[in-house]
Amino acid sequence: MIRRCLASLALIVIAGFASLSGAIAAEEKFITVASTTSTENSGLFTYLLPAFTQATGIEARVVAVGTGQALALGQRGDADVVFVHDRPAELKFVAAGDGVGRREVMYNDFIVVGPVSDPAEIGGLTDAVDAFTKIAKAKATFLSRGDKSGTNEEELRLWAEAGIDVKQPGNGWYRDTGSSMGATLNTAAGIGGYTLADRGTWLSFKNRADLKILVEGDKRLFNQYGVMLVSPERHPNVKRDWGQAFIDWLTSPPGQQTIAGYKINGEQLFFPNYKPPGS
Repeated sequence: MIRRCLASLALIVIAGFASLSGAIAAEEKFITVASTTSTENSGLFTYLLPAFTQATGIEARVVAVGTGQALALGQRGDADVVFVHDRPAELKFVAAGDGVGRREVMYNDFIVVGPVSDPAEIGGLTDAVDAFTKIAKAKATFLSRGDKSGTNEEELRLWAEAGIDVKQPGNGWYRDTGSSMGATLNTAAGIGGYTLADRGTWLSFKNRADLKILVEGDKRLFNQYGVMLVSPERHPNVKRDWGQAFIDWLTSPPGQQTIAGYKINGEQLFFPNYKPPGS
């Protein structure tokens, strides 16, 4: 009798563990998305990801870092999907075999913000390189993210086009924050400096002090976002099907409509622009 009771108890315990394991497995239906601080700081993911989970039952857990760091996470196989905004670096990532199936998802633009006093007198310019040249000549404080993010890479391309070596000794007006877009904007607001920002983060940024948009509209400031699956062949741990489901949803009509629907004070932050192959 005692043996039968113990055996029944053991079966109940085993069944309980099996049920718990099943519940945990169900709860663990997630992917890791390495993405940028701009998509996080802007509030886009807070708006977007619940819609994806509702549609698919898959949770997307975001690691928000600079684009360079996000791509490095993908190279190491520490993410399933990379969602960033530095097209040259993305194409290099795919060409190296670290990512597959890159798709363009959405865009917005970069802007140059600075103090209302505008010591470099760049307000109203539509040529970003001209603006950067004037900032350098005025030795006006410029805050760079300095983190190899997509924004940082775009900024460095603009300095290079202006023919200015910001790393040259004596350029004390140029300062690296080594931090996210939001943190860099906070620093610029605190000391009255200039910086290059993505419009999405700027629109969601509350602590503006006397900062304002001074330069916008240059075609060089176009800011394209791309998404790709981390190579499952190189990293067998990549959740291929769930990661692809995220990419497919982002570029589907419902996903694109959700992106377009994200607004702050009536202003749209990101503009979907996925085009199927051959369209």
